[in-house]
Amino acid sequence: MRIIKDTNIQFMSQHKLGAFLSGAVIISGIISLILAGGPLLSIDFKGGTLLAVHFEEPVDVNEFRSAMSNVNIDGESFDFSKAEIKLFGSPQDISVRIPHMDQEPENFAQKIISYLRNSFSSKVSESDSDFILSIEKVGPKIGAELSNKAILAIVSALGLILFYISIRFEFNFALGAIAALTHDVFVTLGIFSIMGYEISLPIIAAFLTIVGYSLNDTIVIFDRIRENIKSMKRLSYSEVIDKSINDSLSRTIVTSITTFIVVLILWLFGGEVINLFAFAMMIGVIVGTYSSIFVACPLVLRLHTRNK
Repeated sequence: MRIIKDTNIQFMSQHKLGAFLSGAVIISGIISLILAGGPLLSIDFKGGTLLAVHFEEPVDVNEFRSAMSNVNIDGESFDFSKAEIKLFGSPQDISVRIPHMDQEPENFAQKIISYLRNSFSSKVSESDSDFILSIEKVGPKIGAELSNKAILAIVSALGLILFYISIRFEFNFALGAIAALTHDVFVTLGIFSIMGYEISLPIIAAFLTIVGYSLNDTIVIFDRIRENIKSMKRLSYSEVIDKSINDSLSRTIVTSITTFIVVLILWLFGGEVINLFAFAMMIGVIVGTYSSIFVACPLVLRLHTRNK
């Protein structure tokens, strides 16, 4: 289905504007990452304890945080008021993320649960199955291993993509595709840093999904460019690229809109667990479509002009 027909947009003439927009977003993200001391990592990578509990009545987060400022465990007082505390889907559900401690008491999670039960006794169900939604614990060594594997997964994906496109098309196209994919990951990571969202294993999965989605869009345009180069020898390389993008524009817009609608619904109604994954995917769909046109293609044009 072609919802847009016979367009003749001069995309390559707008490559400077595209470079300015991309540079501004990426630089903003890098500044945010520097000020925050790096990306905000979840307990998946740093290690720690995640507790999610359900109350019979709505609980104010500030009241909950105040109660966590003086937690008595085995006669020792702990201040967890600075831990990440937020609503978990509804005003009655709260999650707490406590970073790993070197001298952590035995049965730490269960003792926190007991403290919360005593502190909010009037709002807590007698049944543990109703009160405790989830308990997750990750050791620091496992967190570091997961962090290394997450980085390796992204780097390996980009490396294999570079190899494949070099064979399938040519090296200039491979560099353009890798630049677009790297751009997408950095923009998404920067926006997460600016928004103060943490990076967890589901977000790494979202990054890899974004890479695949953006690559598919880029390959469709590259394939059209390769076909048009053979049949439109009288046109300049820039005109061939513009023609190829316009030929693929309807398909690109339809695919992006339908995908965006799906992840938007997941973001709105999918619940707390999948919320950030869907948010990352929304960014990825928009940025991936943009980078295929205004990052990958302009770089291929520049490399072709320089080599020629």
